Amino acid sequence: MLLEKLKKDRKIETTPRKGDIPIGKWVKCENCKEILYKETVHQNASICPNCGYHFRLSSRRRIRQIVDEGTFDEFSLDVPFSNPLDLEDYERKVENLKEKTGTSEAVVCGIAKIGGIKTVIGVMDGNFLMGSMGKIVGERITYAIEQAIKENLPIIIFCVSGGARMQEGIISLMQMAKTSAAIGKMNEAGLLYICVLTDPTYGGVTASFASLGDIILAEPGTRFGFAGPRVIKQTIGQELPENFQTAEFLEQHGFIDKIVPRKEMKQTLEQLLRLHQ
Repeated sequence: MLLEKLKKDRKIETTPRKGDIPIGKWVKCENCKEILYKETVHQNASICPNCGYHFRLSSRRRIRQIVDEGTFDEFSLDVPFSNPLDLEDYERKVENLKEKTGTSEAVVCGIAKIGGIKTVIGVMDGNFLMGSMGKIVGERITYAIEQAIKENLPIIIFCVSGGARMQEGIISLMQMAKTSAAIGKMNEAGLLYICVLTDPTYGGVTASFASLGDIILAEPGTRFGFAGPRVIKQTIGQELPENFQTAEFLEQHGFIDKIVPRKEMKQTLEQLLRLHQ
């Protein structure tokens, strides 16, 4: 009887304490601040089961979610690394990221099938120098667009970026003009370009190919703009609207065509591809 009473009176702590969280096993939601088991989040398409917050995805994980299994064929484009400003730690940082992320740069491009429909796809990776666009990223995206034109295929680009890669100076800024010119040729060829914005997309990527899609989709809560709200506020000296630069605000003002939850993204892309075949 006493043992049963002790069991009933005992309070079971369901939320792990900070000191009890094993490294690598748990993740904190940036929106609701809940501590979540990482594997549970992964099984839920990297979406918080409590509030629906969309965690950032690696390029490889996103490709697995979007394309038909076994159909992705990555382009083998060899662009040599360059350090135009001769920064001491830049090359070492890039090499460390290659080992850590398992990717060679901040974008992965190739040909795949979505719902059986062949398409060119490019996926930026925010885990690699925050998806910043340097020479290699710009060249890979341009090459992917050129291959889409050559093969007469649509192209889908998933964007996530902190902007131009300033470690490469003016070379990084030149990628805006190069990728935009390539999209112009895509438009002249009458081919479909779908841009998918993910959180966050800023800077030179916004000022080039991320804003030029025939159809622009976005995941919920995506932040999108050229500069951040704090910089804009300081520049113009005015209060900004609530939720300024979020996908929801931009959809209301006609900049984004549709906000698509991650679990519905593949189906939505398949429908759009079929419609424009």
